[in-house]
Amino acid sequence: MNGIPFDVNVKDERGLLLQRFGFAGSLNKQVGEIKAPMPGLITKVLVKPGDSVAAGQGVIVLEAMKMENELTAPTDGIVKAVHVTEREAVDKNAILIELE
Repeated sequence: MNGIPFDVNVKDERGLLLQRFGFAGSLNKQVGEIKAPMPGLITKVLVKPGDSVAAGQGVIVLEAMKMENELTAPTDGIVKAVHVTEREAVDKNAILIELE
């Protein structure tokens, strides 16, 4: 306004509820890592560093208990690093992909 930049914070209904219950800090928390939800075998890596991803987009396929599970990006972002390769076994909570 009048050449002076201002930061504006717009909250949706979810944001207002989080603020009301004292969890407003979690609104600005960006999820920067995609971790293995269970031990398994990486069967497909669908992205590479530098790729743009949208929230909900598949990024990795993890085989566990004879089922293929497609892991998706939790938020929009850019792939910063991929820490696994296809046919690699991973433990639960292993960092698979970093987003920025």
